[in-house]
Amino acid sequence: MAGNLFARSIHDLTAAAWFGGSLMGAIGLNGAAAAAKDPAERTRLSSLGWGKWAPVQAGAFVAHVLAGLAVVAENKERMAGQDGVTRLTVVKTAVTVVGAAVTLYAGILGKKVSDLSDVGAEGATEPSPGAPEELKAAQNQLKILQWSIPAFAGAVIILGAQHGEMQRPGNVFQGLLKKHT
Repeated sequence: MAGNLFARSIHDLTAAAWFGGSLMGAIGLNGAAAAAKDPAERTRLSSLGWGKWAPVQAGAFVAHVLAGLAVVAENKERMAGQDGVTRLTVVKTAVTVVGAAVTLYAGILGKKVSDLSDVGAEGATEPSPGAPEELKAAQNQLKILQWSIPAFAGAVIILGAQHGEMQRPGNVFQGLLKKHT
């Protein structure tokens, strides 16, 4: 029981770190960097901040996966016997994998923006009108990805909460589903 509580806690906390870190970066870090007076500093400062966060995020992903495997191992009988648990686990895993891939690709684009930071920009993800096409494309894609990452992380948290609700006998959510199917 204590091991499962620990694994679930790590699993939830790492998803929360993914959500909070990505949202703070998109709003706080990029917003603050956009206020830099020197246009070349805008992308450089944002890139430095995201670079500082990247190892923490990578560690959180590793811990999230390991804790998730421990939770699945602890709940294998429930997965086999309770209707919908395996399906929800597959959906949550798919959302996590796609979200992790989006996060990784955002990091690759961020590196490209960092490499071109001496060009300058309106903001971390807002190119200057005269910016090279490579920088414009990377910043435009990065803007979309940086806003989609908290959506993926939030979905993982919500699906985890749904897993928890499924464990309660006669829970309200299951009752609602039965009434509407």
